[in-house]
Amino acid sequence: MKRRAAAEAMTLVADGMTLGLGTGSTAAHFIDLLGEAVRNGLSVKGVPTSEDTSRRAEAAGVELIEPDETTVIDLAVDGADEVDARGDLIKGGGGALLREKIVAAVAKRFVVIADASKKVAELGAFPLPVEIDRFAYGLTARRIREALVAQGLPGDIALRHRPDGAAFVTDGGNLVVDCRARRIHEPALLDGALKSIPGVVETGLFLRMAERVIFGTADGVEVLRPPAR
Repeated sequence: MKRRAAAEAMTLVADGMTLGLGTGSTAAHFIDLLGEAVRNGLSVKGVPTSEDTSRRAEAAGVELIEPDETTVIDLAVDGADEVDARGDLIKGGGGALLREKIVAAVAKRFVVIADASKKVAELGAFPLPVEIDRFAYGLTARRIREALVAQGLPGDIALRHRPDGAAFVTDGGNLVVDCRARRIHEPALLDGALKSIPGVVETGLFLRMAERVIFGTADGVEVLRPPAR
């Protein structure tokens, strides 16, 4: 299903484009298909959203660039951990949420690819990642817990760790707190409350950003085009 969604996104790619390359298992399918197209003559440039994506794209033969103020990203393609009916997302399960959001926000078109299991009625069952600065992170975590409770959500948060028990550190050198909100009734209010906390770098709420979401299904693909807002 992930491969089908990635293949559908490939139909949006044109010669000469600069592409934002997402992070995660579904985005990896897109990069692999992109590499096949490059080997068959497609000329594109890529802006990776993580070190892992960079390594995968280089191995696939995709030319990568370091963006500057003049860079125009024609299309960004990335996965998601949850997608609601409005096309709002939770992302960051792979820990690349800050770089993913930077690229998605400046892209002319941001397209999400996912398998059908990522569709939800309401965001929140997947723990919401929040990227935070390492300095005095316990104080920031306390403020995050308080913000969740003020929104009527459980204050159940946990610092993300690697399998070896060490704290997970993003490519940018930050920590990630995962918030088990369960059901986020007002994503925009929560996003604003969290971003107002000194020490919070970014949240995994990607709101009003996706032009379309391509779901891979057992039979083919399903495309969600969020309403104009």
